[in-house]
Amino acid sequence: MQTRSLYAAIDLGSNSFRLEIGQMDSGQMRRVEYIKETVRQGNGLDADRNLTQEAMERGWDCLARFGERIAGFKPSQVRAVATQTLREARNRDVFLGKAKQILGFPIEVIAGREEARLIYSGVSHLLPQSNERRLVVDIGGRSTEIILGQHETAQVMESYRVGSVGWSMKYFPDGQWTAPAFKAAEIAAKAVLDEASSLFSPDQWQRCYGSSGTVGAVADVLNAAGWPEGCITRESLAWLKERLLKAQKFDNLRLEGIKEDRRPVIGGGLAVLLAVFDLLQIDEMHAAQGALRHGTLYDLIDREGPQDMRSSMVDSLAQRFGVDKLQADRVSQTAQSIMASLINSRPSEADSEQQRLFKKLHWACQVHEAGMRISHSDYHKHGAYILDNTDLPGFTLDELHRLSQLVLGHRGKLRKLETQLEDISFVQQLMALRLAVILCHARRDPDLSGLRLECDTERRTTQLHMASAWAELWPQSAHLLREEKNAWQKTDWSLTVHMD
Repeated sequence: MQTRSLYAAIDLGSNSFRLEIGQMDSGQMRRVEYIKETVRQGNGLDADRNLTQEAMERGWDCLARFGERIAGFKPSQVRAVATQTLREARNRDVFLGKAKQILGFPIEVIAGREEARLIYSGVSHLLPQSNERRLVVDIGGRSTEIILGQHETAQVMESYRVGSVGWSMKYFPDGQWTAPAFKAAEIAAKAVLDEASSLFSPDQWQRCYGSSGTVGAVADVLNAAGWPEGCITRESLAWLKERLLKAQKFDNLRLEGIKEDRRPVIGGGLAVLLAVFDLLQIDEMHAAQGALRHGTLYDLIDREGPQDMRSSMVDSLAQRFGVDKLQADRVSQTAQSIMASLINSRPSEADSEQQRLFKKLHWACQVHEAGMRISHSDYHKHGAYILDNTDLPGFTLDELHRLSQLVLGHRGKLRKLETQLEDISFVQQLMALRLAVILCHARRDPDLSGLRLECDTERRTTQLHMASAWAELWPQSAHLLREEKNAWQKTDWSLTVHMD
């Protein structure tokens, strides 16, 4: 089978790393291969919230095996997402830097609500079509996502820092299950999840589904014990809790259907699941086939098409902060033209990486004035803050930060972006944006006929050629362009302006 017809999603979870390879068939994703490895990075966070060397090594070793399997895939065919453990880890950049080299593809740390959206997408795509209002719950290693939605649209999404690995470490640290420990774990889980009782009250949904992780493990055990397949009830959870209490510790647990990697964390996961049932007044939960990795696959395909939801999210953010749409489009069109000159090419359908660069430049242009609603003074700083501190569905934390840095750097001094200026693509996007803002300063369509750009990335130089007749016709723009070269003099990049 040719790799160009395949797509791969990698889920770097707190308990397990998973690789799902699929192929689109009649609008549905057909599984080609699925690999799961128990890495348990969630219990590798020390007291300072740093991943231990051992935890990082386990992750790297797993990703090396995944990388071998997807060697030959193109970047547009692969998406790797990391969740709560790497959201928390202070030294995540150390792990991710080497992990990306080993895997051969970027790894995106996603926000909790984005994880929730992808989980719902995965669940809904693998369910029969229905008008039912759905409640979806996913109890992972260090976080629990709860989503309310209908059809394939998630409407309310939340992520809570409570999960099977974290709760097992905290309330069953010696691997022993006792009634007082369970009581404490359930009460603590309810305290974290308390807000969910109003957001996801029973009158807002008709059917409840559980995804992956703890729910899948519990459903397997219950099914093996003779309970209805794929259905979890209060009665069955009480039975399972009693079995754990009788076993006293996971080494003694003798239950069919439980996998060895689940034994050490089943207690914490069950305590959280009991709390969810109680808080949300759930009587019956159905185990779903879809999960985060499936949602990631569908989202990967959507990103390559015209329905990339990130574009609509950027438009929504711009509207929320009263951005001048005409000016944003004007700056975007100008920046796209400048970018094409800087890279000496225009994006083609065959070059997906170039398409992504131009698309992200467009997004930055759309929101570069978002901070003006807060204050006209230093509005670029306010805009950057908004992007760094907002949940924007479809975006990873890294993508939002890159957008924030483009907005931060579109005016003013450049030394604040010293680290980012090592990235050639970022520099080209930033220079295109800065020059476009200058040329559109009068808030009218600029005249680009008298300008020519040449960029040498190896020497880190850009030459701007300005026709003398153009400079006489547009003296203010010519002045601002000459001033712009001063901003780049204090970086490793240079911009020179020549009068022809």
